[in-house]
Amino acid sequence: MATNHNLTATGRKDEGKGASRRLRRSGHVPAIVYGGHQDPMSVQIEHNHLWIASQNEWFYSAILDLAIDGKVEKVLLRDMQRHPFKQQILHLDFLRVSENEALRAKVPLHFVNQEVSPAGKSAGVVVTHELNEVEVSCLPKDLPEFLEIDLSELVVGDIVHLSQIKLPKGVTIPALAHGKEHDLAIVIARHARVEVEEEAEAAPESADVPAAKVAKPEAGDAAKKK
Repeated sequence: MATNHNLTATGRKDEGKGASRRLRRSGHVPAIVYGGHQDPMSVQIEHNHLWIASQNEWFYSAILDLAIDGKVEKVLLRDMQRHPFKQQILHLDFLRVSENEALRAKVPLHFVNQEVSPAGKSAGVVVTHELNEVEVSCLPKDLPEFLEIDLSELVVGDIVHLSQIKLPKGVTIPALAHGKEHDLAIVIARHARVEVEEEAEAAPESADVPAAKVAKPEAGDAAKKK
């Protein structure tokens, strides 16, 4: 990791929903730090600083230096709860990481040079990104903040798979160890008309009932109405 990303937290002893509500009203976010062969620890983080950090891609995939009462711990964000409509973070879960233990984390994919590729410059061609992130396994020191996918050679009909990603040294994609069926497509380049045809085939049949199948009143019923 070339860049250090820092957050500051304070330990807390108050637990429960009431304590969490009081924290949020005071402009803080309750969080938990767990793992690393240590007991879980409850902390609080100032909301405004946290909100600014959360607008960055690295916040969700990079190892963070979390200073808790002055002591720095290496952590990964594992879960974040947001308010359903307010710009407010409600709770965070952080996982401690050990420099000598491999970890698994999802990292974003960055697609570059698509616009200069043969497919990107061709009219009537649709390039779809099937995945925007991928889970990798590595030691903390080798964890990339993102993986770059160079599409400069992409032509119509190409399908780029997970196995074609150029990985940094020490980084693997665990899914690939489970067989070819897990080598998922990450980019597909095809003619737009093919995509339209596929959508048409997938469209559900009309729910209209044919006129011949509409029930008609029995003759006896009609006589009764008279």
